[in-house]
Amino acid sequence: MKELVKFSADGDSTAGYLSRPEDGKGPGLLVLQEWWGLVDHIRDVCDRFAAAGFVALAPDLYHGESTASPDQAQKLYMALNIEHAGRELRGAADFLHHHKAVSPSKVGVVGFCMGGQLALYAAQEHGDRIACAVDFYGIHPNVPIEPQRIKVPVLGHFGERDQSVPVDRVRALAARVQEAGGTFEAHFYDAGHAFFNDTRPTVFAPEAAELAWRRTLDFLHAQLGE
Repeated sequence: MKELVKFSADGDSTAGYLSRPEDGKGPGLLVLQEWWGLVDHIRDVCDRFAAAGFVALAPDLYHGESTASPDQAQKLYMALNIEHAGRELRGAADFLHHHKAVSPSKVGVVGFCMGGQLALYAAQEHGDRIACAVDFYGIHPNVPIEPQRIKVPVLGHFGERDQSVPVDRVRALAARVQEAGGTFEAHFYDAGHAFFNDTRPTVFAPEAAELAWRRTLDFLHAQLGE
């Protein structure tokens, strides 16, 4: 139930990794990469979501490039064309919406680090297709977020010791979304940045990751279920 797929986006073809539940059907879920690219960790996260009942698609936003080098990751991250990536996210969401395995035909999005910020962006730009968003410590300086345009439910997970995503800034964003009539449920953990990534022992926080995972599944099932 795992395969590489291609979908139409922005007049071109974009690749992605698709993982489906054993029973073959479930709600759709976009899984958005960290700045490393579409690496094995993100594929594994897709598989975990599939095991939990979701049809999970990770679009390859770097188009075949990935890295384990922080310096190279920084270059790929900063070179990302945000408008093009946004259109690719739309194409990926459309692909899931129309996929025969997606039932009900709802699509959510979850992202990590760079992908967390892009999850908010997808919710903002494509609220007619994206039903909810989960943001794991999202950050990208070139991804503009307009709180008043985020109308779908958002769940967020952030580290209290994450120097790149300060708690005060997260609280301010959540408050602005809520003031504009949206919902943004933010949780904070005794952890730093990238605490969910179990392939990085120096930052992985098992207890925080497990709690964030359970909260995420509860949220997604509630928002995307029948």
